[in-house]
Amino acid sequence: MSNQENEPVLTVLDAGQPCTAVEVLPAREVPLGGPRAMTVYRTLPQRRRSLVGAWCFLDHYGPDDVAATGGMDVPRHPHTGLATVSWLFTGRIEHLDSGGTAAPVLPGELNLMIAGRGITHQEISAPETTTLHGVQLWYALPDATRFTENHFEHYAPEPVTAPGVTARVFLGELLGSVSPVQTRTPELLGAELLLEPGAEVRLTARSDFEYALLAEDSPITVNGATVEHRSLAYVPAGSDTLDVTAGPAGARVILLGGVPLNEQIVMWWNFVGRSHEEIVEYRRRYQAELGFEETDPDDAGKRPLFGTFPPGQPTALPAPVLPNSRLRPRS
Repeated sequence: MSNQENEPVLTVLDAGQPCTAVEVLPAREVPLGGPRAMTVYRTLPQRRRSLVGAWCFLDHYGPDDVAATGGMDVPRHPHTGLATVSWLFTGRIEHLDSGGTAAPVLPGELNLMIAGRGITHQEISAPETTTLHGVQLWYALPDATRFTENHFEHYAPEPVTAPGVTARVFLGELLGSVSPVQTRTPELLGAELLLEPGAEVRLTARSDFEYALLAEDSPITVNGATVEHRSLAYVPAGSDTLDVTAGPAGARVILLGGVPLNEQIVMWWNFVGRSHEEIVEYRRRYQAELGFEETDPDDAGKRPLFGTFPPGQPTALPAPVLPNSRLRPRS
C-alpha cells in the first residue's frame, strides 16, 4: 500500500475553541478485488496525513449490493505490526485467521485482530448477505508491543445515549461507556455515533487526543467545518470539545481518537514496520512461507511469522512487487 494521493484539504479554524484547526480529508475510491470489484472509500492513509493517534487505515464501504459486486472476497493475506478493527452496519462477513479463530463479523459488534509479529487471515461475505455496509480500520502497534503474539477479541458494546446522540463505544471510553478490550497500544477511542435529525452534539474531548470523524452516511459539521458524505474530519490535539451537527436526516459518524503515536512507521501493502528493510523481510518471508517463492538462506531456521491455515480455503494472495525506490517512513 502506497499513498500517491493529491486530495484537496480544507482547513477551518473554529474561533470558539483552542487548537481546533479542522482538516477535511476527502475519500478516494479503491477497488477491493474480485471479478467485479467492490468499491471502498479510503480516507486513511493520505499523502498529507498518515496517522490519527495510532489509527493508520480507514476503508468505508457500502451500502453495497452484493449481487451486483460480489461483495467482500479477500482471500488469505498477511499482517504485521498492526491490529485490524472490523465494524459492520449491515451484512455478515466470515473471518478466518492463522491464529485459530473462525468468527462472523456482525453489525454492531467488534472483531479485533491483533497481528503482532505476524498473522494471516481472510474475509469473505457470508452467502446470505445481500447488502454489505461497514468500515475496516487498522491501528499501528507501538514498538513496545509490535512483536507480541497475535490475538483475536470480540465485543458487542451496549448503546449509550445522550441528548441528540446514541453511541456504541467499541474501543476506549466515551459518554460513560468503557470498552474492556485491550489494544496493546497507548489509549485509543473508537465509537459509532447515531445523531438525531438536526442534532447539535457537544462531546467532551481529551486535549491530548487527536480525533477523526467520518461522515458515514450524510454531511455533518465538526467544530464549524462542513464535512461531506464519506469525508473525514481531523481535529488535532489541543481541543477540549467536539461540536458535531447533523443535517435534517440525522447522521451516522465513526469517531476515532488517540494520543499521537510519536513513532515513525513504514507501511506497505498489509505490513507495518519501522524500516524499508523490515518490509522487505516481511514480504520475502510471507512469499516463502506460503510457497510463492523459494526460502532465502538467511531465513533458514527462523520461526515462521504467518502460521498455518485450514485446508480447503481459497488460494492465498501473493504479495505485490515492491517499488523500485526505498519505502519512506511516515508519522
